[in-house]
Amino acid sequence: MNKKGGAAIYAMMIGITIIVLALALAPPVRDITATAMNQTVGDTIGLDCTNSSISDFNKATCVVTDFSIFYFVAGLIFIGGAIAVAKIIL
Repeated sequence: MNKKGGAAIYAMMIGITIIVLALALAPPVRDITATAMNQTVGDTIGLDCTNSSISDFNKATCVVTDFSIFYFVAGLIFIGGAIAVAKIIL
């Protein structure tokens, strides 16, 4: 096997590892996001996103926080796929 083939296999392994890590970290990120969006309880400070009388700033923060899990997981999957495919194409 030539050097390019070995590098392609190595890049694919790194890419798959990043994708697996993204999927493994999705539940903890979801839990952290849910905790941040809940009401303030004890020492845990939350945004209280279910309250309809919060300010527009807090509503926008709730929306951005809600999208964070998608951006985190999709970003890591994209990076892993880019690493895996880059060595094959180039």
